[in-house]
Amino acid sequence: MDPVIIVGAGPVGLTLALALARQEVPAVVLDEGPGKDEPRPARTVVLREETVALLERLTGFPLAEQGLRWAGWRSLRRKQVMNEIAFDETDPAAPLHIAQHVLTNALRAALADEPLVKVAVDSRLDGIEQEPSGVTAHTRGPQGTWWRGSYLVGCDGPRSTVRKLQDIRFPGRTAVERHAVAALRVELPWEGRALLHRMPPWRSSGPSAGEVTARPLPDGAWRLDWLLPPGKDLVTPEILVARIRETLAGWTNGTPPAYDLLDTGVHTVHHRLARRWRVGRVFLAGDAAHLLGALGTQGLDEGLRDADNLAWKLTTAWHHGPHEALLDSYQSERRGVVAARLRAADQVLPVLRGGGGLRHIVPGAAKGHDALLTDGHLGRGPLGAPGTYADSPLAPRHLEAGIPVDTPPGAPVTDVRVTAEDGSFVRLRDRLGRGALLVVLIAPGTGVWDRKHWVSAGVMPRLAAAVTALPHPAELLVAESYPGAPAHSVLLVRPDGHLVTALSGVRPADLYAAAEATVGGAVQEEQKKTAEAGSGAR
Repeated sequence: MDPVIIVGAGPVGLTLALALARQEVPAVVLDEGPGKDEPRPARTVVLREETVALLERLTGFPLAEQGLRWAGWRSLRRKQVMNEIAFDETDPAAPLHIAQHVLTNALRAALADEPLVKVAVDSRLDGIEQEPSGVTAHTRGPQGTWWRGSYLVGCDGPRSTVRKLQDIRFPGRTAVERHAVAALRVELPWEGRALLHRMPPWRSSGPSAGEVTARPLPDGAWRLDWLLPPGKDLVTPEILVARIRETLAGWTNGTPPAYDLLDTGVHTVHHRLARRWRVGRVFLAGDAAHLLGALGTQGLDEGLRDADNLAWKLTTAWHHGPHEALLDSYQSERRGVVAARLRAADQVLPVLRGGGGLRHIVPGAAKGHDALLTDGHLGRGPLGAPGTYADSPLAPRHLEAGIPVDTPPGAPVTDVRVTAEDGSFVRLRDRLGRGALLVVLIAPGTGVWDRKHWVSAGVMPRLAAAVTALPHPAELLVAESYPGAPAHSVLLVRPDGHLVTALSGVRPADLYAAAEATVGGAVQEEQKKTAEAGSGAR
């Protein structure tokens, strides 16, 4: 079968290529550039716990050592401390801040050793042709040629050629916010802690008072972002240097410390959402499908979740034949999550940026505003938390044995220690991304006994037989405990780490039904029945 064609060699496209290769699906990455990224210290990304785990699993590269996990978070309004949060050194909830070129280089290095992936540099897409058996892409440039693929994924950014060639609308709002950005090496009074300062006292009141965010990076570097007033006023180097000196002086009692300016830029936030994320064998992911980034939300983090969601679905279709309902679910799941986040941001922005807002009506609203901003920056709440797929078309229905655990259905699972089939102890997230469903038995006490003593005892033989009979490859794991899960309960987990369901005990029929729904079989059967009923009515 032909490889998957990936258009775009940014972090999302490279991640998708690696995720496919790890599941034995070949890919071709069409890179319109020369195959390397120039260092830009002011271009950084903030990653959440699950995406860091995904990238480290794919690359084998310790990203956490090349970025910086925040030691804490502090927010000020004028001179008043509104919120202060401390993170433990090993707290996975602490966001990881890393330069984007460091991340991209780690992905490129991993792909260089991956025989299933070909990266074609200097290859600019200019044509796509689809047919029932595959898709063909044409590139121009020194490497211009025709490429044959099974599927094609556009990871080619905001001005996506793939999206334009498929005539997909990209509505939304332009220049929702603008920020002046500077990366500098400087010593600040709150080492390792991110800071949000709203209405700093050294700025005049009104819309130009704005806010400034300071995010720490390794080696004593910081990224500073100043919210700019509405409009298109040019940010000159002189204006930016004046802002730097004014801000540093304000934070250090009037005497700005010495600093090295590493990089500058202007970051413009747009809010856009593609109408469709799938047209036949062509898909969109990352900035080609959505643009978001106000209130601390990081668009790249969502783009990496796109890649993780799509990879196992393309893998299933590539290895096991057509799974149209499964492939359709990519758009409904991911577009639904991003749309909800955009709606939340669009509802909150007028309140936060509109001057008086609710502050004159609701007592304590300033603290509420701060809480919203904090949630966005720290990856919590409706503005920042990872989306769940509770309403997914793949969610199983009417399971008699279903029980609640601390992880809601459709949400990312908690990373617990499990025993693999070979008897080794591993982390649950280490078993993700292999194209297989995960079945986890909660069995207290198994961690202190050799596997040979319990693998053939109790419910294990019956559960092992049920897992073997599932309609999709699955791996059986055993955990001592899981938050909120009673002993002898069984969890079904998708290849991208989202919980399908938790069952009370070994229930082969319910487990089979849940697995069938997870790979789209139940949806396809329902669509078939609906079509047959409609045909009979005519």
